[in-house]
Amino acid sequence: MVDRPNFSYMIRKNPSLLFFLCFSPLLIPGFSLCSFTENKQVEYAIQTLSVKPGAELTEQYVPLLQGKRVGLVINQSSRIGNRYLIDSLFSLGIQISSIFAPEHGWRGDQDAGATINDSMDLRTGAVIKSLYGANKKPQSADLEKLDVIVFDIQDVGARFYTFISTLFYVMEACAENQKPLIVLDRPNPNGYFVDGPVLEDSLRSFVGIAPIPIVHGCTIAELANMFKGEKWTNGADSLILTLIRCGHYTHDTFYELPIKPSPNLPTVRSVLLYPSLCLFEGTTCSVGRGTDFPFEVVGHPDFQKNCFSFVPEPNPGNKSPLYSGVQCFGYDFRNLSIERIR
Repeated sequence: MVDRPNFSYMIRKNPSLLFFLCFSPLLIPGFSLCSFTENKQVEYAIQTLSVKPGAELTEQYVPLLQGKRVGLVINQSSRIGNRYLIDSLFSLGIQISSIFAPEHGWRGDQDAGATINDSMDLRTGAVIKSLYGANKKPQSADLEKLDVIVFDIQDVGARFYTFISTLFYVMEACAENQKPLIVLDRPNPNGYFVDGPVLEDSLRSFVGIAPIPIVHGCTIAELANMFKGEKWTNGADSLILTLIRCGHYTHDTFYELPIKPSPNLPTVRSVLLYPSLCLFEGTTCSVGRGTDFPFEVVGHPDFQKNCFSFVPEPNPGNKSPLYSGVQCFGYDFRNLSIERIR
């Protein structure tokens, strides 16, 4: 038998190999290791007003909530226009009994991986239960006094983005406890392509919950439909699932997220680069957590031949970034056009 090279070991020892494999197509004339451009929140002005996320199509789901005790699986992206979904529903007289918060908390301001304690929303009186930490799945006691669950969280189209794992477990819990689930769809900013290997069952975890590619190409409602249709979730056949699809959306539609989906994806560019740059988090490289431009750079203290550098420091959403206070040398992708990345 011929010994095969241990690819994982090679990547850990030589992270630049992963960089070459992921980004060699982007190394085009005009790209510079020393480049720098001003970080901007709005970088690619394309008209997206015609796209309507499911939450905005209130006529399709509010009647299903009237007179019911409602549980919401939400975070800071759960909005109707500029107003939080919970505030809109509360103003319409909907009884909000529970809020279930995913990773980063329901306001989206907690560190990646941080434990989030249960609390209460003072305005609605709803109990806030964390779905990140010891219990990633709603417990039967949490659902006992609810009549219906609504899921509305923005995804970015990568298998390891944990909000789809939260959806998976919420679907299971609803099926097991005979609770209807309504999923409000949102556009996938990386929904224009599918790429990467399909997850092997033996590697399943909270950052890889289903046998889908790294870049899955689906909206959150399409994923819910697939989880149920493929019977990947326990009790899939018994789940009462309602999908409120996006209006005026196709997978070719460019959709600029109106609010950052998590603390470390603050720009259009970071969202588009995330499926590739996040692979470096399995190495000893920094992807810019602890800077103003996470997931737009990659570096390491030993890459000293590169003239671009950055120093990670603790900041909101990154209390203990990798290489905190240490100068990292590497690559700056902030000069890449959105058109080139797409």
